[in-house]
Amino acid sequence: MAAFLMAAFIRGLDRDEVGALTRTMIDSGRRLDLAHMTAGRIDKHSTGGVGDKVSLVLAPLVASLGVVVPMMSGRGLGHTGGTLDKLESIAGFQTKLSLDSARRQLDEFGCALIGQSEEIAPMDRRMYALRDATCTVESIPLIAASIMSKKLAEGLTGLVLDIKRGSGAFLPELERGLELAKLMIDLGAEHGCPVVALITAMDRPLGRACGNALEVEEAIHALRGEGPPDLMQVTYALGAEMLVLAGAAPNTDTARRKMEVAISSGRAAEMFQRIIAAQGGDPAVVEDPSRLPQAREVEIFSAPRAGVIARVEPRAVGRGIIALGGGRTRMEDRVDPSVGFVIRARPGDVVRVGEPLATIFARDEAGIAAGMASLAEAFVISEEAEPPLPLVSHRVTRTGVEPYEAEPWVRTAEFPVFVEPR
Repeated sequence: MAAFLMAAFIRGLDRDEVGALTRTMIDSGRRLDLAHMTAGRIDKHSTGGVGDKVSLVLAPLVASLGVVVPMMSGRGLGHTGGTLDKLESIAGFQTKLSLDSARRQLDEFGCALIGQSEEIAPMDRRMYALRDATCTVESIPLIAASIMSKKLAEGLTGLVLDIKRGSGAFLPELERGLELAKLMIDLGAEHGCPVVALITAMDRPLGRACGNALEVEEAIHALRGEGPPDLMQVTYALGAEMLVLAGAAPNTDTARRKMEVAISSGRAAEMFQRIIAAQGGDPAVVEDPSRLPQAREVEIFSAPRAGVIARVEPRAVGRGIIALGGGRTRMEDRVDPSVGFVIRARPGDVVRVGEPLATIFARDEAGIAAGMASLAEAFVISEEAEPPLPLVSHRVTRTGVEPYEAEPWVRTAEFPVFVEPR
């Protein structure tokens, strides 16, 4: 298997080979049978980044609007965070659900936040661990087959992809991100699952909070209507595509209005509480985020000089979280959910000497020192700054690639709707 992975990494796989590998991965395990459901069944997948807590907001938000969301997520590895690690910072929350348990929960109220088990694509689970050990992770064919084998085993009627670009992404170049998006869209079409991909920015952290419990708290604020603008823009863009694919909204403009109402009315936050309670967690955190794990030490990182914030390097921030104990370099590493950063300054901000740029949350003084060193690397202050990447730059479907408009616009579904909304 290691030899196969090395050959695929060095020589690549052609389209038929990627399709065959994906089918074999799917057939190595069970499928989540949701064919009896009348509502659209839509998942979302992100290629990973720093501060990317979109799934925590998006799943309950879209599910509160009548879409079935069987969201299968992963753990943090390398400089990126993982949705499962974030959810498990909620006391008691269980992400290891059997397919039968997940199906019952989806039948009951339409959303489950789960990790990959031995039941779903076990071949992929074993191959991924070996890919990490053989340094063959960053192969577009292997990435596409890995992601799509899990998603297609979920019994979806549609999938939305969040493909990250920029210095903090696994595939920083736009061209490679588009290549991955097109390949996964083709794999979805081969299995009767329409796929839409949005290309989003990861040249700076998304939102303010970076670290497991801190990101859960920010997601709760977002579900209450108090989320940072960049986080909400990406969430609404992805959510609108999910609602249109599910047939729950005729176009993205209507979908956005529905999401805004779901948040302002409290329906989205209530759905998150319901998910937490069903999966063994403490639902009271939605009303009182102080129940989340709290860091012992807190310190401010201040601007060492005056100027303009030219960059906030997400990889340096992600590596800083690992240095604090909030991430892992090996899958067996334990994670401290309480540590991380809250980034106050953004690229383009004008700052004075001594002005607070971020807050460090650590378990001890050594962690504070490590956080200071990481943020000193992450924040680049100069005389001027280049404009950051647009938060959402491109939309990719089977019909091609188009620039993404900065503001919501009316667009009808390009795919047939397979089911009626609940």
